[in-house]
Amino acid sequence: MRIELQNFTKRFGDTTVIEDMSLSVASGEMIALLGPSGCGKSTTLFAISGIHRIDGGTLHFGDRDVTRLPPQDRPVGVVFQNYALYPHMSVADNIGFPLRVQNLKPAEIKRRVGEMAELVQIGNLLARKPQQLSGGQQQRVALARALVRKPDVLLLDEPLANLDAKLRLEMRSEIRRLQRETGITAILVTHDQIEAMSMCDRIALMKDGRIEQISTPGDMYERPASRYVAGFLGNPPISFLRAEAKGQLTIGADNALPLPHGTAARGPITLGVRPEHFGPQHRGPSIAGQVSFIEPQGREDLIDVTLPCDQRLRAIVPAGHDIALGQPVTWQVDLSRVHLFDAEGARL
Repeated sequence: MRIELQNFTKRFGDTTVIEDMSLSVASGEMIALLGPSGCGKSTTLFAISGIHRIDGGTLHFGDRDVTRLPPQDRPVGVVFQNYALYPHMSVADNIGFPLRVQNLKPAEIKRRVGEMAELVQIGNLLARKPQQLSGGQQQRVALARALVRKPDVLLLDEPLANLDAKLRLEMRSEIRRLQRETGITAILVTHDQIEAMSMCDRIALMKDGRIEQISTPGDMYERPASRYVAGFLGNPPISFLRAEAKGQLTIGADNALPLPHGTAARGPITLGVRPEHFGPQHRGPSIAGQVSFIEPQGREDLIDVTLPCDQRLRAIVPAGHDIALGQPVTWQVDLSRVHLFDAEGARL
């Protein structure tokens, strides 16, 4: 089911939190609304679900205008952060609740609950109550309940936030498997860049009630539209250096790099270098500094290099290099992978 949100505006009292925002989601696509708290991602999701009234603009599911439809009349399934399971009901009754609301026959409800329980791999838990389940199992029940009525759209509001690291990893792949197997159109709200990049076909990165960039995870990482996008994606995060473009990139009084091919920038700029593109293992122009921090991480080390101008670059270096704290180093930068931003933070 294709989703078209056009010129969406949402106000709470006299405060406009989203104004004139548009978003298109292709049929069968899974897209992430990614961003920090307060950026408007959950507000957008709740407007699509019908929980929030749309104050301006239109919402279409396929060719159908659903802008004014109440939540119960929209073909959506919603999974909330806290699962919202009924504690007094069994797993089977929780999953089947939407079907009972539709007045389906008991035999049909039992059949569809059984099918959905097998799909999410909880067929042996149908007699239990929610308090007898782990967090991951409760999440599977919530997914089954959202999908059992065969909605056209699946909406996921921070679905993994309450799980530990191991369960988050497991459920990331599980939700993506379910989405692909059912072919349902899905929107994931998250503040976690790893969730967005690993689970979704595209990411809409939001800031202050607007979409800063919408792209595939790989394209957004490789070609961020702004300093904000570059800084939001990446772990360890990108390093930003103040530089001057005047025939070359001057970084303080002691370091300079050639301008990347095709760049005609002049004046003050921000240079963005990801940790995996700086270190002794690379080829290219070099930057000199002093090792100021070493964090061993097993197969690689995370190393901070402080430049003479008191700016800092971070490097990911394969384990095995003999590097000491305070050691002067001159390491190479992969110039083809650096990012340049103007004074307003826009990509050059």
